[in-house]
Amino acid sequence: MNLLYANDRKGEYPDSWYAATVDPLPRFAPLAGATKADVCVVGAGYTGLSAALHLAEAGLDVVLLEAHRVGFGASGRNGGQLGSGQRLDQVKLEKLVGVERARQFWDLGEDAKALVRGLVDRYGIACHLKDGVAWAASSEASRRELDDYADHMSRRYGYAMETFDAEAFRGLCPSPAYCGGILDMGAAHLHPLALAIGLARAAEQAGVRIHERSEVHDIRQGSPLRIATGGGHVEADHLILACNGYLGGLDRQVAARVMPINNFVVATEPLGARTAEVLRRDVAVADDRFVVNYFRLSHDGRLLFGGGESYGYRFPRDIRAVVSKPMLEIYPHLADVKLDYAWGGTLAITMKRMPYLARLGDRVLSASGYSGHGLGNAVQAGRLMAEAVRGQSAGFDAFAALPSPRFPGGVGMRSPLLALAMSWYALRDKLGL
Repeated sequence: MNLLYANDRKGEYPDSWYAATVDPLPRFAPLAGATKADVCVVGAGYTGLSAALHLAEAGLDVVLLEAHRVGFGASGRNGGQLGSGQRLDQVKLEKLVGVERARQFWDLGEDAKALVRGLVDRYGIACHLKDGVAWAASSEASRRELDDYADHMSRRYGYAMETFDAEAFRGLCPSPAYCGGILDMGAAHLHPLALAIGLARAAEQAGVRIHERSEVHDIRQGSPLRIATGGGHVEADHLILACNGYLGGLDRQVAARVMPINNFVVATEPLGARTAEVLRRDVAVADDRFVVNYFRLSHDGRLLFGGGESYGYRFPRDIRAVVSKPMLEIYPHLADVKLDYAWGGTLAITMKRMPYLARLGDRVLSASGYSGHGLGNAVQAGRLMAEAVRGQSAGFDAFAALPSPRFPGGVGMRSPLLALAMSWYALRDKLGL
């Protein structure tokens, strides 16, 4: 199954609230015939757009190929949360790689947030960037763990987060489902598709040649590399694969370690005065469940709520029904609220829930597998690959050295095995275990 076309119309954005509230760029023409470049980038999400932009700013000639539209994939559909650190929290990272290297990855995470904020400021990207992401605890034990984590981050990293007991957290998020939480005001939330389109505009202005509706079918090693689409091919000295969940069969080494999965989001009708029934501060929220619920208010007063579970690569027929179930567990008082938009998207995870950055050849780099923490990670990975092409690879090499095991069962069996595992953990959530 080709995930590029399994759930979406060719060359079109999904019918999301994001697509309905942003001015798209004029369509870029598909690649036609042969061309040459210093670097060919495949995939025009955050990773590819950032890589292309930073390479062009350094003076390299760049061709960027996208099968659909810029920001078509997870970059234009996600929850819009710019989180701190990495997908693994610092306590887990310290156990995985040791305290010293965990500190390096914390600093890289802080750099990723600063990079996104800097690009938004430099290019005047109107993406409604707001400070604040809260982590919500579904049990008293989880609340204590979050309190301990906030204390750990303050003592070891000098990073302050506000802690809340159940009553105080309801003053922030008036849901009966949570027992407390922590608030990270150094994290942020934004309109993800607006960010992607802003990066594409900046890349084009920097000289990047962008081609949409240009799916890559074949990559041939050699000097130069040859990257072929249905309409032409690019001969390039370097290749960057920035495909994440849509890589398909372009590289089996990456496919064995990076698993595409789907997630779903709804947008309610504008809530007006009822926004206070959802959030009493303009921050985003993510909870502690294995199938994570994440939500925030839009700039026009809607609840944007992500969650639900679906196994297999096709989207469910009724996304609203899938997402409304966890939404009403968190906000039962919104049962009468209309859901104006519902959409799905494909992201990618790794076994260790850390990004997979890899050298696939002397002049071929790849970054993917952001595991739900891709807004900052992906933009940063693009810049790290741009630096690595130019011989400055310290940041890239730090991620590339992380352990990244293959999924059990190989490319063919990894999805059913993951479905079984996720079903078990989802059941644990429901039983409160």
